[in-house]
Formats: sequence, C-alpha cells, structure tokens
Amino acid sequence: MPEKPLNTTVSDADAEDILRKYDKESDYRKLEGFAAKVIAAIAITFSVFQLYTAVFGVLDAMIQRSIHLSFGFCLIFLLYPAKKSWPRDRIHPVDLLIAIIGAAVPLYTVINYKSLVLRAGTVNSTDFIVGLLGVLLVLEAARRVVGLPIVTIAVLFIIYALAGPFIPGQLAHRGADLPTLVQHLFFTTEGIFGIPIGVSSTFIFLFILFGAYLEKTGMGQFFIDLANAIAGWASGGPAKVAVLSSGLMGTVSGSSVANVVGTGSFTIPMMKSLGYKPEFAGAVEATASTGGQLMPPIMGAAAFLMAEFTQIPYNKIIISAAIPALLYYFGVWTGVHIEAKRLGLRGLSKDELPKIKSILMERGHLMFPLLAIVYLLVTGYTPMKAALYAIVFSIATAMLRKNTRISLGDIVTGLEQGARNALGVIAATACAGIIIGVVTLTGLGLKMGSSLVGLAGGNLFFTLFFTMLTSLILGMGVPTTANYVITSTIAAPALLMLNVPTLAAHMFAFYFGIIADVTPPVALAAFAGAGIAKANPLKTGFNAAKLAIAAFLVPYIFVYNPSLLLINVHSTLDILLIIITSVIGIIAVSSAVSGFLLTIQSFVERIIFFVGGVLLVTPGLSTDTIGAILLAVGYFIQKSKLMKSTKKN
Repeated sequence: MPEKPLNTTVSDADAEDILRKYDKESDYRKLEGFAAKVIAAIAITFSVFQLYTAVFGVLDAMIQRSIHLSFGFCLIFLLYPAKKSWPRDRIHPVDLLIAIIGAAVPLYTVINYKSLVLRAGTVNSTDFIVGLLGVLLVLEAARRVVGLPIVTIAVLFIIYALAGPFIPGQLAHRGADLPTLVQHLFFTTEGIFGIPIGVSSTFIFLFILFGAYLEKTGMGQFFIDLANAIAGWASGGPAKVAVLSSGLMGTVSGSSVANVVGTGSFTIPMMKSLGYKPEFAGAVEATASTGGQLMPPIMGAAAFLMAEFTQIPYNKIIISAAIPALLYYFGVWTGVHIEAKRLGLRGLSKDELPKIKSILMERGHLMFPLLAIVYLLVTGYTPMKAALYAIVFSIATAMLRKNTRISLGDIVTGLEQGARNALGVIAATACAGIIIGVVTLTGLGLKMGSSLVGLAGGNLFFTLFFTMLTSLILGMGVPTTANYVITSTIAAPALLMLNVPTLAAHMFAFYFGIIADVTPPVALAAFAGAGIAKANPLKTGFNAAKLAIAAFLVPYIFVYNPSLLLINVHSTLDILLIIITSVIGIIAVSSAVSGFLLTIQSFVERIIFFVGGVLLVTPGLSTDTIGAILLAVGYFIQKSKLMKSTKKN
C-alpha cells in the first residue's frame, strides 16, 4: 500500500473558497444534469480538435486560432456568469445567448476566410460590426475569467490608439480611426489572433492537457509526500517541504494562486503547528509557489511565448532559465532555514514522515512523463510533439501500477478538465493580443523604451531599476502568460536599446512581472496564502517579498553577466564562479533581511551583510573582493558574538 499522507490540512471546502476568492479562473459554475453534459461535450470536442491538429498538422494560422477562440468563448460564457449574483447551478439565459454569439463571431473569419484575404486591409460594414463585437467579447471574457487589471490595461491601450494626435510629448502618434483599429485587432495576426493566442492554440493547450492527466495520476500528492520524505525532518521541515513541493508542482502548474492553494492546504497548517507565525507560513508557500512559474520546463507557459517573440529555440530558453530558477529557490530555502534557526523551530520526527524508498517504489514511475518531456524538448522535438507524446506517456505510465491506474472515464474527463483549465490562458492571451496590436500599430513599445532610457539618463542600472518597477506594476493581478506579453512588450525594449542580450532583457521583464504576485499592494499569491493561514494579507505580502529577495537579485545578475543564462559562455569555470559568488551573496542578503545568521545581527551588521552580499552578486573582481572582505568581517563579528553568548550560558 502507498504511504498515507500526513493529515494536517485545510478542508477542501475552505481551500475551494480561497481559490475562488483569489483566482478568478476557479470561480466558475457548478452544473449538473443536461447542462453539465453539454459543457462536457463541448470541452471534450475542444480537446479532441487540439489533439487532431497536433497529430495531423496545424491549420492555417487564422483558422486554427479562430476555432480555438470560438471554443474558448463558448465555454467561458457558459461557465462564468456575467454577475456574481447570478446563479451558479444553472446557466442564465443572457449568458447562453452571449455564448452562442461568442462561438459564432470567430467562426465568421473561418467561413469568410478567402474573401477576407482578398480584401485584406479593408473592412466592409459587416466586417466592422463582427470585428467590433469580437473585441468587446474578448474584453468581457477576460473580465470574467482573468479579472479587471488586464481589461483596464487593454482599454487604456485602445484609448491610446484612438487618441494618438491629442497626446502630448514623445508618446504622441498619428492615431487610428475605429474601423482601422478593429480591422488591425480582429482581422490580422497582429492583434487578437497574434502570437499569444497562436501559442495558446498549439503548444500551451497541449501542455495544459498534459498537466490535467498528471493531476489525474496523483502527481500532486506524490510531490508533497516526496518533499516530506526529503526535507520534513530538517530544521523548519514543513517550510522546506513547501519550497520543495511547490517547486516540483511549478514544473507543471500554470498558476501561482492555484499552486498556493494546492500545496498550501497541506504545508501551511503544518508550518503553523510547528511554531511559524501565520504571516510567515503563508509567505513561504506564496513565494515558493510563485517561483514555480520561473521553473523549466513549462515556466507558466510564458517560455512558449518567449520562444516566439525572441525567435530563440524553446529548448535553449528552458536550459538557460534553469540556473536562475534554482538560485531563486535556493534564496527562498535560505530564508526559510535562517528563520527556522532564528526561532529554533524543529522538523517533524521521522516516524511521522513517509519513507523515500516506499514512495519511489509505489509511485516513482509517475516521474517518467516529466523526465520524458524534458528529454524530448532538449533533444530537439518541437514543444507540440513533445507535449503530445508526454500526454500518451503519462497515461501509459499510470497504467503500470494498480494504485495509479486511471480508467477510461478518467481519460475522457481528463480531456474535459484540460479544456476547462485552458480557458484562463485563452482569455488572457486574446486580451494581451489587443495590447500587442496597439503596440504594433502605434510603435508604443519603442516609445516606452526610449522614455525609460531617457528617464534613466542612459544608465544601465537605473534603466534596469525603472524597468523593474514598470514590470512589477504591469504584472499586478495579471496571470503569467498575459503578464509576460505585457512586460515584454512595454518594458523589455528599454533594455534592448542598451544592448542587453535579447534573452536576458525578456527574462528580466518576465521575472519581475512574476514577482508581482508576492509584491504588495496587489500580491495575489501572498493573499491566497494569507487566506489559508488566516493571516494579515499585507503582512504576508511583505514577508513574501522579503523571502523572494533572491528573485530581486538574480535578474540583475544575469543582465550584468549573461553567462548565468548560458549566453556567451567562455568556460565552465566562469559559470561556476558566478554561481558560487551568487550563492554566497544570496545567503548574505537573506541573512541581512532576516537579521540573523549565527546569532542576532545588529543594524550595522545587517548593513555589512547586505552591502557585501550585493557586491558579491555584482560581477567584477573589485566588487567581489570588497564584498568578500565585508562578509568576512561580518562573519567574524557574528562568530565572536556567538562564542561570547555561549560562554555566558
């Protein structure tokens, strides 16, 4: 029999309420009877369509994306009510009507494809009405599934496109009338049907479907049990379990908030039971779960978009992202360890924990699909083929043992769940397409980039700082895929103007857009963690930001020294040196933030460790030397204080 999971958890009902509150994608109707069967049929058909095109070849870009959006609209408007007050156990007639219209509008492009191609660049009155309706439906779908932040940004961009001549200063442009804007946004591959939804209609959907099947096999509980067996006994064990399990879940999860609720329902109560303050327990889970979006191979699906935007092969992106992601988790782990030592928190007794050997014997085969997909991607298979094979492999490997075996019914419901899980990405990428469409029509990306560089006086550090702030603001309350689209379009061009390597510039904007999930005042992952921990949301957010200190340092490191991303690597020794100095610097900065290393730090000691740590992660022999000297002085002071206190006791 498999090991029994530990039973210190949040109830399923409480976890679901928290998920609904902080993750709009989870706030959908619970239908039964005929309506549920209709929804299931549409969702399963959607998944079958995606699998069919993956096997036999993707259709023409506009047709593939239009059908993808048609399915998405239909399911979104049926599952997500227009008003919170509307019933959740049945479909409102208005939503049914909008769902029918939503399914029909994108299909207008499919039906009239040839005539639209022949009159490319012009729209007749019917085109205009359909296109305008399509733009409004995208905004409404995003409002229901993703939330107001991204809709607000998209509307502001539309206003900017229309009001160009009336805008003063550098951001002014010649403007566009409404028919021109609608044509650009809805009838070209520069707007709603651009790269984001193109990636959603191919790679991302299949990876989401892969994740749905992994969930069916019990992968989530396997990760939690494995993390407990590895780290549950250590000082502050449950917090380290949260870091490890959330990192593992992040390899297949597309949502920081869903990751927090999924693993946090187990880890947060466990941390509290061992003496962690609620605000810190919630922060640990939030920070660890958010880091999952930075962890290859999926990276919250943004890696697929990054490959398309930068024209850098996907397998190179995930390999390049590995070291920074591991440094991020090392920073969180260090913060947890220091806090555990400061508070004298113990781990769990080994009798309370599952055994590694039995876990691997019973369920270790569940790791094979993940290993397979990494192998396929690294060896040159396209993301679509790798995901397709991984789906088949995940079902096949689950069949190897009775305790993980899934039935034919599970395979069918996996198709339904995969389609449901993709709705948030569809709405987000379609809405992000509006933003990209305005940028390509007006040249706003270059204008914003020039403004940021001008504000920084052409100085790289200040440009990085202002880009960081821009990415943090743009990323607030926005899901990973849309988050990256926005930050890469608006913030990254500033870095490219200063000759920062393309991958480093995009990764910099991506990192800080993701870290917005744990950065107050709008820190959705931290707020979800606070909900489970029954803690103060803002305090939890500030604790999470402190724990994520590595995430604030690592992007600066790889911009100043792209070798960390395996760009222009001269030797393995260079990479090792960067990693070693970065690790020591992260430990020093984490200790300064916590105010503890070997013993409590004074204010002066915290300054010494913070400055020394920052200098050590800044590339250059002189900065490394000064940083090392400062840390040696700080360590000597800490050691002396510890010896004195030991003698007194």
